[in-house]
Amino acid sequence: MGFWEVLILSFIEGMTEYLPISSTGHLIITSALMGIQDEGFIKSFNVIIQFGAILSVLVLYWRRFLPDLNFYKKLIIGFLPAAVIGLLVKKKIDLILGSVQIVAWALIIGGILLIISDRIFSHQNTHGKKIEDLSWKDCLKIGLIQCFAFIPGVSRSAATILGGLSLGLNRRQAAEFSFFLAVPTLSGAALVKSLGLITTIESSQISWLLIGTGLSFIFALFAIKFFIELVSRFGFKHFGAYRIVLGIALLLFIYGGYI
Repeated sequence: MGFWEVLILSFIEGMTEYLPISSTGHLIITSALMGIQDEGFIKSFNVIIQFGAILSVLVLYWRRFLPDLNFYKKLIIGFLPAAVIGLLVKKKIDLILGSVQIVAWALIIGGILLIISDRIFSHQNTHGKKIEDLSWKDCLKIGLIQCFAFIPGVSRSAATILGGLSLGLNRRQAAEFSFFLAVPTLSGAALVKSLGLITTIESSQISWLLIGTGLSFIFALFAIKFFIELVSRFGFKHFGAYRIVLGIALLLFIYGGYI
């Protein structure tokens, strides 16, 4: 693994982690196109650099993470379904994690749902709920919907945003709750995976991990700011269209024998 691979994968992770276009799907696609998906270190690298993206939320929204029992209750309740179900289906998830075809179909279906959501929930942009209005049952429902993101290509961000919109949140609040819920969800998943991979990492690879984590943090900062402004003004249809185009292109590549 060299500098350009580190830069590209870190860019993909940071820029896509909080956008509803699937960071896992993009990392799988990018690794396949670069011909490095079978390298043992790539899996460890893609998991560990997530900590940089997680840190970006804590930095941008540090006031939200000041001691507030009610806020933390919402996050814990929203996180629990992913923690429990994730442990139960971990082996099955690992079996499909490298499937570009599953990613393609998930991108297309998710893209259609995002476009539809702009039409169905457009009235909520000015009259929707705020995060403070969510009940514990609402948070549990969003947490359960988040579990669809175990399928590569679905996007954890897209699933939680659609869940938030379906429960009455406006676009900005749905996106921000998705960011906040990502902190315990991604941290827990990345920590569990990292503990299992840490023994496979060589000392010479640590510098690449540090660089990748730092770059992921920087790219995620820009992505979050860009995303919030864009969805507040224009909604999610552009991301939906992007997902559909990318998914169709992938299927053409797959059936054409290029991937």
